[in-house]
This record gives sequence, structure tokens and C-alpha cells, in this order.
Amino acid sequence: MHYIVINDPGIGVNKSYGTYQRGLANDVFIKYEGKPFLAQVWPGAVHFPDFLNPKTVEWWGDEIRRFHELAPIDGLWIDMNEVSNFCNGLCTIPEGRICPNGTGPGWICCLDCKNVTKTKWDDPPYKINASGIQAPIGYKTIATSATHYNGVREYDAHSLYGFSETIATHKGLQAIEGKRPFILTRATFVGSGHYAAHWTGDNKGTWEDLKYSISTVLNFGIFGVPMVGSDICGFYPAAPPLEELCNRWIQVGAFYPFSRDHANYYSPRQELYQWKSVTKSSRNALGMRYKLLPYLYTLSYEAHKTGAPIVRPLFFTFPNIPELYELSTQFLVGSNVMVSPVLEKAKTKVSALFPPGTWYSLFDMTQVIVTKEPHYRSLDAPLHVVNVHLYQNTILPMQRGGMLTKEARMTPFTIVVAFPLGASEGVAKGNLFLDDDELPEMKLGNGKSTYMDFHATTSNGTVKIWSEVQESKYALDKGWYIEKVTVLGLNGIGGAFDILVDGSKVEDTSKLEFETEEHKFIDKLEDGGHKKSMMLDIKGLELPIGKNFAMSWKMGI
Repeated sequence: MHYIVINDPGIGVNKSYGTYQRGLANDVFIKYEGKPFLAQVWPGAVHFPDFLNPKTVEWWGDEIRRFHELAPIDGLWIDMNEVSNFCNGLCTIPEGRICPNGTGPGWICCLDCKNVTKTKWDDPPYKINASGIQAPIGYKTIATSATHYNGVREYDAHSLYGFSETIATHKGLQAIEGKRPFILTRATFVGSGHYAAHWTGDNKGTWEDLKYSISTVLNFGIFGVPMVGSDICGFYPAAPPLEELCNRWIQVGAFYPFSRDHANYYSPRQELYQWKSVTKSSRNALGMRYKLLPYLYTLSYEAHKTGAPIVRPLFFTFPNIPELYELSTQFLVGSNVMVSPVLEKAKTKVSALFPPGTWYSLFDMTQVIVTKEPHYRSLDAPLHVVNVHLYQNTILPMQRGGMLTKEARMTPFTIVVAFPLGASEGVAKGNLFLDDDELPEMKLGNGKSTYMDFHATTSNGTVKIWSEVQESKYALDKGWYIEKVTVLGLNGIGGAFDILVDGSKVEDTSKLEFETEEHKFIDKLEDGGHKKSMMLDIKGLELPIGKNFAMSWKMGI
């Protein structure tokens, strides 16, 4: 468990406040006609740091260090950094009255302000109407004729504010202990995903916003911000009851890369344990998330290396199916895990579009759907159930899960090998990245990471599964091992079972258990028949992660 605190960029104008004093002394604030620009946020009157100024970055890092000495935080959640201002235009602190006075909402402007429209920057000929109302371009933010370091206007730098604060925060946090920083930012720009996670802002606790959350998260992945999620159950209170909505929202949110239940101070309580039904849905969905941590972490490594999103639209894997282009009621985690949630009130079935191939239910891998063409299928989805399916040709690394990530990460591994149903010829692939997850960068070659490729083939009645390891030392030092291999879509073991570890045959296989269970078909195959195939569990394995293994057998008849 880690301790993250919320932090806004506005620095309270307060002569007894050290951060403000040091900010003035170092000349770090955005200016208007030579003086620090005055705005209002939660502390009352504030100035905004100018993160385009190198001196500001140094001052900010020093303030983070000072705060860390008081409260040993593990990361920062940087909010209100679009930048958000409760007032408009050019403001001064009122004389003779306290602002804010503590009696009303903190977001009502109480400074003395006048609109700034005298320049083409504050009143440009092109009105963007960003707030959905006819308002000046600087509405509820910094006046666009204010200036940053080197004379750069706010008009030109506005969209960079959150990004520049993110980089300064990353630098400041990493300087403290040399660890990989955790930063959650509301405002982003191209490149923000390299430094921070993102949540999608102040959503509502409505079915409509639950549905929108999927397209928003998918878009941010495409924008290069892979660690992203929406406030589960909604930030703003909706008309009660929330119970059914929260059931369905955690079933989606458990598969967001960034997964958080969060609400407005004034909202009714919506922690997931408030309702027995939501507790049950949460245990199901979050239980699967924790089992999938090695897969999610490997996808984070892939995102870091290639920019590929963690959560993706279906057309990323199936680009030749036009009807998938506008589908945003389902999504993929990585290339091959498909989530098909209920997004409407009072529904206990969901109509899900299945691209061609074989799909295995992740919660019950004996259940299978096979289709030759893209088809909608009606799936049972009682209140506590979310439908998640694994696509063919995949090798999926999983662990047992746990109450904390630290605990879950130390449990033995299972690899799930999904072949096309009844394949006489087939291949499957997967991979796994493991490291000390507080290193500044995810990479190989530092002695604190391990990478494995998994391969499997079925051909001429023989099944082969093997691994190729890079940088074995880290995983071997941790003592991680594979305890189970689950193979989907083939006949069971007929004989000639062999295991090799680093090229040496494992002679004693007496502890191994082989269990088979026939697949159950959610609907009839399109050819009208059922191919006989099964789920095979090979249990009792102790295959060290970090050593190459090879496993083979002849299929049963």
C-alpha cells in the first residue's frame, strides 16, 4: 500500500507560508505586466508557478523534498492544473473583507476582478467556446496575455501547463529516493503518458458516463497516455440508488489500467463495501485483476517500449473488420483479453460482438465461443458477473492474486495456453516482464529484471510448450516458479509426456497431476456440430521462472 496526496499548483498568497516566501524570492510565478498573476483556488488568493522556468523546476523539487521530510509520501496527485481558476480576468485582493470567508462554497470567486479584453490574445477573432458557453478565452483560467519565462504568452503555453508541471514533479520525486515516481495528473499533453497516470476528470455517477468512460480511456491510450482510468461509480453524485451502477462500474473499472473508486466530498458514500452486492462484484472483478497483474505489468512494459496502449479498441487486433471501428461498448486488455460489460440499467444479459475465432471465458475456461464470422452473442450477465474472454493463439501469464499487489506478486504463476478449438495445427504466443517495480525505468540489462517469451505449437498430434528467457538472474533470485499450465482447445494427454529445464530432462514427474474437463459451448458452432475438446490442467509443476523449459506430449484420441 502506498501513500499518495493531492496537490494543486496554486500557491497561497500568505506571508507566513514558507513555500510562498521561497517562490517570491526565486521569482517563480507567472506574471501579468511584471507582477505575479493573481487567481483564486482552494487556499483563496494564489499565484501559479511557471514550470517553463528552469528556476521554478528547481524550487518545486525542493518544495517536494521539504514536504516529503514532513510526510513520507510515495507519489503526488496533481490536480486543477489546466490551470483551473475560480475567478476571471485581472484580480486584486479585496480590502476590508476576508476572501474566502469560510461560509460558502470554496469555488465562488471573492477577489475583486475585471475582464481583460484589451489584447488580441485575450479576445482573439477566433472564439473556441471551450466551456460550451460564450465566454472569453481566459474564462476560469489564466489570462491569455499573462507571460511565462522568456516572455512566452499564456496564449501559446496554456495547454502545456499540466505537462510542464508533470515533468517538474517527476524530476522532484525521483530526486528524493531514486525510485520510479507515481504521478496522477488531470491535465495532459502529448508526452504526458511518459511521466504520469491520468484520470478522466469529474465524471457523473450515471449510466451514460459509465458508457463514455470506455471511449475516453481508449482515446487516451491512443493519445499515448496508457495508464488511464475514470472515477469508478462517478465523481459527482447521481440520483440514488447507486448500487446497481456501482456493481456494473467496478466490472469495467477493474480492467482500466488505472483503477480507482473516487467521489466528490459532497457525494453519498460509495466505497465498494457499502453494499453486499457491490462487494461481491468487486471481489470477482478485482480478484481477476490481481490474478492478471503479471499480464498488466508486461503490457506496461510494452507501452513503455513501443507506445502501444494497455487497453485497446477491438480494431487494434482485428483491423480488417469495419464494424469494429466504432465499437466502444467492449474493449481489449492487451491484444487478446476482451471485456464485454453491462452498461445499461436493469439488464442481466449483454450483447457482445465476437470477432472470428475461438474465445474462452476467463472466469470459467471450460466455456467457449467459436465463430467463423463477426457475430453478436447474447451472454448471461447476472448482477455480479462481467464477461471477459481470452482469444486463441495466446499464452497468458497469471498469478494467484492477493489482498495487496506486493503479496500477489510473490505467488506462483500459471500460464494459460489458448489454442483454436480442436486445432490439429496451431500456435500460441505470450510474454512476461518482471522487475523491481520501483526502478526509475522498465528495461533489461540492469540485473534487476527478467523477460520471457512463451511459445506453443500443436502439430501431428504432438503438443509443445517452451520458453525463451532473457536476463534470468532477477527471477531466479526471487524464487518465482510456474505451478500450473492450463491448455485450452485440444484433446488431453495421451502419452509421451516430457519436461526439460535448461535442456535437462526432469526425471521425477510423480508430483504432477493431470486434470481434464470438456469444454462447454455457449451456443452451437456454426457448422452445427461440436468439436470434442477440453481444458487440460497440468498441476504440481515447479518450473523456475528464469530457466528455459520445454514440455511436450502426444494428444489423446
